[in-house]
Amino acid sequence: MSGATSRHALAAHTSAAGTPPRRQPALLVGALLTGLLLATALLSLVWTPHPPAQQFVRARLAPPSANHWLGTDAYGHDVLSQLMVGAQSAVLVGVVAVAIGMVFGVLLGLLAAARKGWVEELIMRAADLTFAFPAILMAIMLRAVYGSGVVISIVAIGIASIPVFARITRATANALWQRDFVTAARACGRGPWAITREHILPNLMPILIVQATIQFAIAILAEAALSYLGLGTQYPTPSWGRMLSEAQSLLAMAPLLALFPGLAIALSVFGLNLLGDGLRDRLDPKLREIRT
Repeated sequence: MSGATSRHALAAHTSAAGTPPRRQPALLVGALLTGLLLATALLSLVWTPHPPAQQFVRARLAPPSANHWLGTDAYGHDVLSQLMVGAQSAVLVGVVAVAIGMVFGVLLGLLAAARKGWVEELIMRAADLTFAFPAILMAIMLRAVYGSGVVISIVAIGIASIPVFARITRATANALWQRDFVTAARACGRGPWAITREHILPNLMPILIVQATIQFAIAILAEAALSYLGLGTQYPTPSWGRMLSEAQSLLAMAPLLALFPGLAIALSVFGLNLLGDGLRDRLDPKLREIRT
């Protein structure tokens, strides 16, 4: 009897002390799909089944075979090689655009939270104004001045991401400025910028990492949309969005030409969204406690 009581007491103590976090299928699946995207982009730098620009004129619109695993398009390009190199464009645009949005957005959000008053109001109204110009509209305006290309996609998506990071940074930082550790830092004579650097920004990082993952998925969709409309990555550089655009007139003859790039976009965005959800659950202790 005493042994059973001891075991129950030990179990209760272990439960109270905290159980190890359960495995998160969303995080694992998201990390796997995102890792596959990044691995494909890196692999295409050194190897593809065929040169992506090579045209097999006699094998145009060929079905999947041992020589062309996913077939060829209307110009005789190997579809698998085009998909692999297209992952480079998606990753490049996503990483650089999110970096632009994150750097400028976080700086503006921290400034708004630290200064208050007219500075905060000016930054937030500027963010509202930027929301009126989505990435596609901004790319159209930039194309009129500078022409089309991957740089236009990066700049347009990056600018569209700035107000997202600015808003979430300012909202979270405002809450952090009310915390006891900030009050203690003020009592010790620390200035607003020292507090921002030493206390506010480190506590913001988990939220910013999750938001960056979500914005990465949005950037891939935006890049595909811009390329589909002819505003993004230009020929001969492969792009998933342009592959969809070229395949739309051949749906009756070769439906797989639209299926493969569409599936690549869907799996990449799905994986990044799952990764973001999993990271949010892992990095947010309050949410983890609710879900467990």
